[in-house]
Amino acid sequence: MSKNKSKNAGSNTIALNKKARHEYFIEDKYEAGLELQGWEVKSLRAGKANIGDGYVIVRNGEVYLFGANFTPLSLASTHVVCDPTRTRKLLLQKSQIERLIGLVERQGYTLIPLALYWKNAWVKIEIGLAKGKKEHDKRDDLKEREWQRDKERMMKNKGR
Repeated sequence: MSKNKSKNAGSNTIALNKKARHEYFIEDKYEAGLELQGWEVKSLRAGKANIGDGYVIVRNGEVYLFGANFTPLSLASTHVVCDPTRTRKLLLQKSQIERLIGLVERQGYTLIPLALYWKNAWVKIEIGLAKGKKEHDKRDDLKEREWQRDKERMMKNKGR
């Protein structure tokens, strides 16, 4: 018997990095787990996360999420020290980490967080292997987006 999923694909999303696709060419995507503390999981369940200013660094053969902000809840315990912007370890396979180290250090790529979401009971982060866009690339993307929008308007009005 097959399982029928009634949830939307977007309902599991905690946070998106919307400006990432504007600022970078995304070459490849990886799914990683996050090493979290209890208060962070509670704040993620409440949707209090921002990965827009975050980036991923590789240090000593391990991968870390740096600069992401998980806002602590006001009801958090008083004996726990909550650091909203602490560096969080990402959980990847060793072969993936070695591949990322090679690409980042030798070929000039950068790693950026794209999305933070729930997968079953686990928090996952989608990181992108990216190269930065130049100013003219951003303008070209904007022109293309406007042209697609205008084309859809023309087709819609033509059908009337």
